[in-house]
Amino acid sequence: MNSSQAPTAVLADDERLMRDQLRARLAEAWPALQLVAEAKNGAEAVELVAQHRPDVVFLDIRMPGMTGVEAARQIAQMEIDDDELLPEIVFITAYDQYAVEAFEQGAADYVLKPAERERLRVTVERLQRRLAARESDADGGADTPAQPLQQLLHRLSAQGAGGLPAKPPAYLKWIQASVGQAIQMIPVDEVLFFISDEKYTRVQTATVEALIRKPIKELIDELDPERFWQIHRSTLVAVSAIASVTRDFRGRQIVAVKGHTQKLEVSRSYTHLFKGM
Repeated sequence: MNSSQAPTAVLADDERLMRDQLRARLAEAWPALQLVAEAKNGAEAVELVAQHRPDVVFLDIRMPGMTGVEAARQIAQMEIDDDELLPEIVFITAYDQYAVEAFEQGAADYVLKPAERERLRVTVERLQRRLAARESDADGGADTPAQPLQQLLHRLSAQGAGGLPAKPPAYLKWIQASVGQAIQMIPVDEVLFFISDEKYTRVQTATVEALIRKPIKELIDELDPERFWQIHRSTLVAVSAIASVTRDFRGRQIVAVKGHTQKLEVSRSYTHLFKGM
């Protein structure tokens, strides 16, 4: 999100000592990183990210009020230009079993409390590679996530106290939508994609085009992230409906949809979903 040469970061943790330690060890491991702001809770973190547009956000998972996971949800849905990029997310966690497993294939990295120098150095190296790949709009290799951020956030939200897995969430099975003057119940299994504008979200199946008032940022929390990927701040597509991904004359990734003529543009923040294109 930051176009300047020096990478920038926002740090959020409700424990002052943890902020002090992480600040000091980041300065050792990544001297070029500019820590532009610090937050004591998730709400402050969201405000500071919107204000500073950093390249990286360090979020403590468990903070009073808005948790780090909830803050990450809001950050992931921030309004940005198509040429901008969302920040890289690094979670700070005290749990080293179930929580860490959720990160291993996730779209974010993690730092364990207390912040050990060697592990932090690994995180810094990964972030540096990711940021370099983003700037060149190239494939990020093994360290670039192959699944959407919302999948990781759903998994972290489903973890109960102590990081233990909780009951799996119940996802939407039907969409109640307006089709002309009628209200129609549309099975989620039949939806090819959702596209939002300022007031409505278009629900598209192979045979039906309908409108609902629910925005994309709410639908993301209600749909199975294994089945629906966000590819743009205003677009969700069914993974099973993706026919192909190509590049247009501007170099933008374009998704072709099975059973429909609509072409869906992938914004820069989501190009990692289609590695190697």
